[in-house]
Amino acid sequence: MSPRPSLRGKLAQLAAKPAFQRWAARFPLTRRHVRREGEALFDLVQGFVSSQVLRALIELRIPHRAMDGPLDPKELGPALDIPADRMAQLLQAGAALGLLRKDRNTFVITTRGAALLGVPGLEGMIRHHDVLYRDLADPVALLRGETETEMANFWPYVFGGADGDPATARLYSGLMSDTQGLVAEDTLDAVSFSGVRHLMDVGGGHGTFAKAVSVRHQAMRLTVFDLPIVVADAPQHPAITFRAGSFRDGPLPYDTGADAISLIRVLYDHSDDTVRDLLRKCHDALPAGGRLLISEPMSGGAKPDPVCDVYFAFYTMAMRTGTVRSAERISELLHDVGFGRVQRHAARRPFVTQAVEAQKSRTCGKTV
Repeated sequence: MSPRPSLRGKLAQLAAKPAFQRWAARFPLTRRHVRREGEALFDLVQGFVSSQVLRALIELRIPHRAMDGPLDPKELGPALDIPADRMAQLLQAGAALGLLRKDRNTFVITTRGAALLGVPGLEGMIRHHDVLYRDLADPVALLRGETETEMANFWPYVFGGADGDPATARLYSGLMSDTQGLVAEDTLDAVSFSGVRHLMDVGGGHGTFAKAVSVRHQAMRLTVFDLPIVVADAPQHPAITFRAGSFRDGPLPYDTGADAISLIRVLYDHSDDTVRDLLRKCHDALPAGGRLLISEPMSGGAKPDPVCDVYFAFYTMAMRTGTVRSAERISELLHDVGFGRVQRHAARRPFVTQAVEAQKSRTCGKTV
């Protein structure tokens, strides 16, 4: 015997009937809700087109140009080798997305459009979306693991290096540095470093997070640990010591004296096995009472997140090595390797990053 459908199930069956949708769209008490739901559904349908419009706006530097004054499609189109009528459509679309505002026959920048330019690294992310979108051309094939993704080649470091290519390492480090500013800001606002004397930032690239820490905690010693090819190209900083190595191939440095370790946007690039191994190495490298900080976009877990469980989940899937994890799952992995006192810190912008902190037991010493 089939189970009786729940009330929620009955409502879903009713909502799926075209006749009900026609009635609800006319009925005064439901038509506003139906309209909102319809608009939300169409936003899902047109999402790819909106993203491509956004990319065109960035490639043509439309928001930058609008910062200098109103844009006239009849003048701007020919200047960019685009027919004026099509330029008018692009600017109209930009206004529909809230990045521009139509003022008679011209278009001016909005605060949202200006904010897009003010978010470090956002333009770089938009520009390299062509790689991600090609990997998502057949999403079912991607889910089945049948796609040889370009993202895996775009970020070869996740497999253990950059194939000895300084240009590849520089591309990765540059984009990570560009997009790390907001992550660093929100992390430092959420987490207290009280009592920390020496922080080692593992996978810290060119030291963007460490530099942000140095501004707020000038007395703290700072070490950045990353691949030799990344460290070799890192700009020197008076407050930071760079150490070269690979957490995949060996232990973390024991001789730095660090009493805290940070992993900023590191775990979601890697599989559970690699993450568990890295967390164990962090535990081994810390003194008794040492602290571990993890900050990155995280799954909403029981409450799915519209950014992390969509964008970052499929981004890491295309990379073929990592995944977004909930704070609860990260806590489980931390407990698995011996960490205690795991706590989650609320960040101002969860779509930018979330933070989880753990502490090594004060009865443990370093493993040699």
